[in-house]
Order: sequence, then structure tokens, then C-alpha cells
Amino acid sequence: MDHAKTDAKASRSIQRDVNSLEASTVVLDKDADRRTALAADRTLLAAERTYAAWVRTGLAALASGIGARAILKDAMPMLLVRVTATVLILFAGFCMCAAIWREFYSLPPPGKTRLNMMPRYVIIPVNGFLILVTLAALVGVWIK
Repeated sequence: MDHAKTDAKASRSIQRDVNSLEASTVVLDKDADRRTALAADRTLLAAERTYAAWVRTGLAALASGIGARAILKDAMPMLLVRVTATVLILFAGFCMCAAIWREFYSLPPPGKTRLNMMPRYVIIPVNGFLILVTLAALVGVWIK
């Protein structure tokens, strides 16, 4: 009889442990899903920061190229001024193109993130316009 009580106690103890283990597994699965969603959110936010950095760098290079043309025209030979401004403006165009490329190829797959992505119908026209401005600045450097 004493042996039967011990077996019954051991059986109940094992059953409690099994139930506790199953409950903790459910909690761990929910935590893993949440961590995965948060990681996708961080990836999306990092991609948008990178896009903004490329655009910001491109605008700075564009302003530097135009400024170099305006400030250095009397201080240096005109060919050197134009080449310097051209290199800066071409780098600006590269940055605008790189911004689009990075935005489209560094995002997490759709549905993995809880955040809304920046719409492509906004990104393409804005960067397209900035590329046109860059080309106009390039032409302006060589006209006068």
C-alpha cells in the first residue's frame, strides 16, 4: 500500500511537471513570435533610416557641387572647377539611385512586420525628381 501511495504521488508530480512544461512552451512560442515581429520592425526602420541617409548625402553632394561652382569660379581654372562640381553632382545622382535600390532590396518580406512600409508610389517620384534636379545642375555647371 505504501508503495502504491508513493507511485500515485510520483505520478501526480510528473503530471504537474508536464502541465507546467506545456504551459511554459506556449509562453516561449508567443515570446519567439513577438521577438520575430520586433526584429522585422527593426529591420524596416533601419532600412528607412538608410534610405534617408542616402538621400541626405545626395542632397549634400548636390549642394556642394553647385556651391563649388559658384565659389571657386574666380579662384581656380574653370575646367578644374567644372570637373570638381561634376564629380560632386554625379555622386549626388549615384546617391539618389542607391537610395532607391537600398529601399527596395533591404526590406523584410511583406507580412513579417507590423509597421507600414514607405509606399513606393512616393519613393520613386521623389527620387526621380531629385535625379532630374541633379541632371539639371550638371547641365548648368557646363553651360556658363
